[in-house]
Amino acid sequence: MWTEDRHIFTVSELTYTIKQLLEENIPTIWLEGEVSNFKAHSSGHYYFTIKDEQAQISAVIWRSRVMNIDFKIEDGIRVQALGNVRVFERSGRYNFDIIHIQPAGVGRLQMEFERLKKKLAADGLFDAKFKKPLPKFPRRIGVVTSDTGAAIRDIINVLRRRAPHVQIILRPVQVQGEGAAKDIAKAIREFNAYGQVDLLIVGRGGGSLEDLWAFNEEVVARAIFKSDIPIISAVGHEIDFTIADFVADLRAPTPSAAAELAVPDFNEVKQSILLLAQRLRRAVLQKILNYRQQIISIQRSYGLRRLEDILHQNALRVDELTSQMIRNFAEHVNKFQKHVEQLNLRLLNLNPKKVLERGYSITYIKGRVLKDAARAQIGDEMRTELFKGELFGKVTKVEKGNDGH
Repeated sequence: MWTEDRHIFTVSELTYTIKQLLEENIPTIWLEGEVSNFKAHSSGHYYFTIKDEQAQISAVIWRSRVMNIDFKIEDGIRVQALGNVRVFERSGRYNFDIIHIQPAGVGRLQMEFERLKKKLAADGLFDAKFKKPLPKFPRRIGVVTSDTGAAIRDIINVLRRRAPHVQIILRPVQVQGEGAAKDIAKAIREFNAYGQVDLLIVGRGGGSLEDLWAFNEEVVARAIFKSDIPIISAVGHEIDFTIADFVADLRAPTPSAAAELAVPDFNEVKQSILLLAQRLRRAVLQKILNYRQQIISIQRSYGLRRLEDILHQNALRVDELTSQMIRNFAEHVNKFQKHVEQLNLRLLNLNPKKVLERGYSITYIKGRVLKDAARAQIGDEMRTELFKGELFGKVTKVEKGNDGH
């Protein structure tokens, strides 16, 4: 599209300056006016008149340029055309030879809107998979709009009514005119750098297509798409749609509606909590009642009525087992006591002193018990142990035993 700076003539201006333009050999000019008497010739050329309230001029678009036109030309539409003023020598009439043509005013903007919408859609900026969910209970909301318009007043009024605890941070921006789109995009980037808001509302009040055009600029669309903070677009009225609406995470028909979508109503939430509390209380009371009924039922059951008898029977059984255990223990003790006495008696009987008591004695030579007389020698000192006392002496005679030793 031809967007470079240029002066656009009206048809009336052109008719007064044609001679001067031809004399100065100005090759091309921009001309704006209304189309009338449009005719698409069988040859492929377009013939029509461009006019305003005071003048008109014939125009032509040659077949080779017709294929580059991306909108429908018809009577009554306003156009902007780039071309050259020619003179038909045969009739001496002026004719405007058109090189490029585009809709003027709203039509031009609408065409640019559709072009950008198609481009951004192809780039994926409208895809649902990139839409971020809105926080259910935001505590801090950023607003990108004019600080003097009705939009900010509507947003503040709704938020104060629905969620008085929410903090509102306004970043004032220019919402129409030259530089507005860059200002809006910059504000979105600043909020993301700040990082202390949960949600952004970006928009303005109603207006014409020209008034809302800043929200149809690519720089704004890209800023919304790159935002890490969820964004609600709130541009114009319910019938107004902008590129920002398609890119944003949620589109609101008006700024007031955006504020309503941003936060739940405090009173409704409070009422819901109270209802839940009542339901919880009823549920707990019902549980208690059910358990109470179960306890009463158990108390009335045969098993619980017999519980005392069962406890008494078990107590008697415990007493019986205890007495039996004591008796068994006593029997075992007596048995072991008698066994110990028998062992003690046997030990007493085996005591050498008992033997000595019956008149026997024990003779020791060199500290050893003498069992065989043959082991003694004459002159050996000996000690004889009696039941009572000891005798000491020497061997004077040895008489061997009967076995010959």
